[in-house]
Amino acid sequence: MAYSLGLTLYNLANRAAVATKADRPARPLGTLVWLHAPGPDSAAQMMGLAARLEEDHNLNILLTTPSKPAVPHPGVIWQPPPEDNPAEARAVLDHWKPDLIAFAEGELRPALLHESHERRIPVTLVGARSPAILRGREGWWPGLLRGLLGSFSMILAVDQVAARALRRAGADMKNLQVTGRMEYPSAVLPCNEAERGALASRLATRPVWFAAGVPEAEETAVISAHRAGMKLAHRLLLIIAPKNPSRITALAARMEQEEGWTTARCNCDEKPDPDVQVLIADPDTRFGLWYRLAPITYIGGGLGSVGLSRDPLEPAALGSAIIHGPHGGQFGAALGRLAAGSATSLVKGAADLASTLGELMEPDRAARFAQAAWAVESDGAEATEKTVAALCKILDAEA
Repeated sequence: MAYSLGLTLYNLANRAAVATKADRPARPLGTLVWLHAPGPDSAAQMMGLAARLEEDHNLNILLTTPSKPAVPHPGVIWQPPPEDNPAEARAVLDHWKPDLIAFAEGELRPALLHESHERRIPVTLVGARSPAILRGREGWWPGLLRGLLGSFSMILAVDQVAARALRRAGADMKNLQVTGRMEYPSAVLPCNEAERGALASRLATRPVWFAAGVPEAEETAVISAHRAGMKLAHRLLLIIAPKNPSRITALAARMEQEEGWTTARCNCDEKPDPDVQVLIADPDTRFGLWYRLAPITYIGGGLGSVGLSRDPLEPAALGSAIIHGPHGGQFGAALGRLAAGSATSLVKGAADLASTLGELMEPDRAARFAQAAWAVESDGAEATEKTVAALCKILDAEA
């Protein structure tokens, strides 16, 4: 690495920092790859990459992300990202002794990169977009960005636009490739096939839609949409999973007393007989079953400021057309991917929900959205394969 004035100034600015007394588990024996993701979008992709490296190549994986993964992969060690200063970089590398480090997106950690370079640890940039110094450490660091990019053994860009940005910032062209956007871990939820078959047989040709993770504030919108939908198809069945399990009894009573509907409740082992118009499901179980049975899914929470209550890639993976409100919340990145692929239907209120449900009750239209969503959910396998192969090639060369 060219020892730039910028790196000197950066390290001087952090010279007073000391290594934290982090609670780190013991380093496992064997080859260890450290994967780092700075944000929620790349965190999901890096978890998928970690799983592939651990399962297919028997590698030990350290994954650092700002938030602990909701569904961690067994065998992958998770830790919060370390502070970026010389003392912490030395402490982290002394403990983990990684054989290879892979950063995602384009976040550059100068102290860690410099210390890794001094120890001859190969460092790569995967899923690379626009390079930038670690957020919160921006400043006047002359030559630092170019010097850091020159230290990478390999840079894998998501597209040509990212590749051009990386070249302009100082990436070495001989180490730069365009591999595409890596895939996300599969969102396919399991279900009991015997139960699915029995329910599908019971429902026969009835049209079905599913309202998943519905907060109390959106119950009225769902009820209005179902009322409108039954005017188009009087045998329409609504499966609804309220966000809060305590709402099941009150919701059933409201639908029965105010709407005159016949309801069944899964928590009472009641079945969707032909006269049942609403099946109220438990909010924490069998989502994989409901997505498979319902060609249309409304994901609750998006009409409020908190955002979606469920990952939209779940129904996408199982062929259910998706309706949602404008606020993605913690699932904003996943929703953005689907929206970019024209794979969802956005609604802004109760009236929109009712009209959109009516449109998607046309099987061809629902199928088009479901196919587009599935394509987005399953995209990126080739890029992940290329990334895995590139990382393993570096490891083999270092062996």
